[in-house]
Amino acid sequence: MHKYVIMGVQGCGKGTQAKLLAQDLDLVHISVGDIFRWNIQQHTKLAARIKRIVSDGRLVPDDIVADIVHNRLDEHDWNYGFILDGFPRNRTQAEFFLERFDIDAVIDIQVPDHVVLERVMSRRLCSGCGLDYNLIHHRPAVADRCDVCGGSLVARPDDTEAALRARLADFHTVTRPVLDLFSRKELVVRVDGTLPVAEVQAEIRRELGLPQYQPS
Repeated sequence: MHKYVIMGVQGCGKGTQAKLLAQDLDLVHISVGDIFRWNIQQHTKLAARIKRIVSDGRLVPDDIVADIVHNRLDEHDWNYGFILDGFPRNRTQAEFFLERFDIDAVIDIQVPDHVVLERVMSRRLCSGCGLDYNLIHHRPAVADRCDVCGGSLVARPDDTEAALRARLADFHTVTRPVLDLFSRKELVVRVDGTLPVAEVQAEIRRELGLPQYQPS
């Protein structure tokens, strides 16, 4: 069983890398961001509160994040392990998490802020099927139209420069110290997130001693 945490500032590619690991190792990919977006799409009771917070560029409060993650992990559907994306975000969450789970490694994907800004401002989402695009690396065949369903491509509501700068500031002041805590326990592996996707995945696997990545 493998239990990993993947960390890095928004736009570093951690979701993409987590999915690649999950597919090959039969891990459950638990993404806090995906859970939030699902709530918003389904108009749950939690959705309105999350939407206001995220659109302002603020992090969702610790108690909400912790409850969502703990409830998800308590489902125990991760027979071969999990890769947790978007949690823990602060020292309190990290300490509580380490008390409950014996994790194998924390993957820190490192990308400079200016690269993150460029990537995030180029992201688009299909309004029909929800497929992700990026106007730098994953352009649609027809401008502003989804290749799969033909739906219009839109920017995420929280992908504004002001909101992103606020999230970057939160990451460096609140979340970055979490990595220092994990580092003292010798759990952290660091990879260069500015490399192409396949090279980042290959580097992660080398650092973790996993089978070599074979792009499809």
